[in-house]
Amino acid sequence: MIAGESTSVAALYSGYIVILAAIPVVASFIQMAFFSFGLVRIALTYALIAMIVHYVLSLGAVYLAAVIIEKLAPSFQSQGNTIQALKLVAYASTAVWVAGVFGLLPFIGVLGVIAGGIYSIYLFYLGLPAIMRTPQDKVIPYMIVAAVIIIVIQGIIMLIVGTITAGAMVGSRVFY
Repeated sequence: MIAGESTSVAALYSGYIVILAAIPVVASFIQMAFFSFGLVRIALTYALIAMIVHYVLSLGAVYLAAVIIEKLAPSFQSQGNTIQALKLVAYASTAVWVAGVFGLLPFIGVLGVIAGGIYSIYLFYLGLPAIMRTPQDKVIPYMIVAAVIIIVIQGIIMLIVGTITAGAMVGSRVFY
């Protein structure tokens, strides 16, 4: 069982998070660098910069979400420490990270990412009682608060990466 698994932040990152979090970022890089956005393709340098920034921020976002989820635990009669919260965030994020490969496909790829996101929500739902020892009547409210926080964190990341990407589109003059 995941809750009883002995691990560390470093072990979770090096053996799991660093690898899986790279999937959507690399897919996005390939899409930006080698496929067009309308009439403009982003220069390889800008796509690489956007990928690195997105990846670093994503790695930090996982830890930030875990710390916030840990700090919220007492409000929802839950228990856990940073490691337990990090396990919850990392393992629940697996589906959306793997589904990130669909980012290579224009239009229809969004459906794959949405499906991965829905499954990640389900994994989070299953993980709260098991990992954070959340009482069943507190699972949904805890999930809603955690989801809002994670969405805000991801929104900030996308805003930063989008700003870099928009600047790259304006700066690069590669037209088709």
